[in-house]
Amino acid sequence: MPRLLIVKTGDSFADVARDHGDFETLFRRALAAAPADTQVAVLDAPRAAALPALDDIDGLLITGSHAMVSHAEPWSEALKPWLVEARARDIAMLGVCYGHQLMAAAFGGSSDFHPAGRESGTREVTLTEAGRRDPLLGGLPARFHAHLSHAQTVLTAPPGACVLAANAHDANQALRHGPRQWSVQFHPEFTPAVMRAYLAHQREALQDQGEAPERLIADVTATPDATGLLLRFASLAARAREATPQA
Repeated sequence: MPRLLIVKTGDSFADVARDHGDFETLFRRALAAAPADTQVAVLDAPRAAALPALDDIDGLLITGSHAMVSHAEPWSEALKPWLVEARARDIAMLGVCYGHQLMAAAFGGSSDFHPAGRESGTREVTLTEAGRRDPLLGGLPARFHAHLSHAQTVLTAPPGACVLAANAHDANQALRHGPRQWSVQFHPEFTPAVMRAYLAHQREALQDQGEAPERLIADVTATPDATGLLLRFASLAARAREATPQA
């Protein structure tokens, strides 16, 4: 049976967690239609005493966070060599938002505050030519909508990384770091209600950078293409396990 580990890298806003579920709950819901024998566990990385061995893990899902990768908190820095080892073992990985930025930093790129400021709301993302051929993102339309909420970004992709998607704000909306290692800046686990709640929290910051938060809230829509990536990732991790001889 495929074994997925959600690496929780922080907590959502208290009211969002209460009303809609924290990050790991949103991931679990999006994975609810995965094969019945899929095992999903959660590692609360900021509070973990130690990181688990990778021997029995088929896929890692690294969540978003309100922390900042550039702040180099000890728990976050400890994840970097662990992720490098996971990539060396060709364990399937999907990093989301903070996870995207953390994977890029771990693999030799750089992540920091975006010079153009925050990107929030339901935005259009465009696949690159490589993205249209990619086993994970290739099933998406050439242009699709996704929920975004980030102040930091991948400024420099790691050596050897392949850019799979971009938009006017961010040249590195999705990256592939190896045969089965991906990361995306957007939030496939967010629902429209969660996106609206995040925008409500960000009203002042968005106004300060010249955005219209009420218009952004009104423009929130469902993002089934982006959300479908989580199930597709689970399927790819399961197929890889089936192809691996078991002891």
